[in-house]
Amino acid sequence: MTTNQHFQKAPEHKQIQWTQSWYEPALKSLDSMLDVRRANLRKIKRDEKNAMVLQQEFMETLMNEHRLTIWQAGEVIGSLLRSEKISKYGRFIQMNEEVGEA
Repeated sequence: MTTNQHFQKAPEHKQIQWTQSWYEPALKSLDSMLDVRRANLRKIKRDEKNAMVLQQEFMETLMNEHRLTIWQAGEVIGSLLRSEKISKYGRFIQMNEEVGEA
């Protein structure tokens, strides 16, 4: 039987720092995914601001490109949502305009 005494847990501020250290790589991956969506919208003469990706696709990209676990990818996405760097519309994710301009 395993108890919680056997697991070392990092202090909460270290966990927050780790999650926030993934903001830039995650946003770069999201931006590259959105570039493809924008190009597709441009081809059919639609507004590029409507470009979005599925949350599951973004999570899989974080797992495959950056070798994060599914839990870590979920933590990064949740933190990005709380910090308002990305927006979520149902199952879809979109980068906030302020982030994309910077």
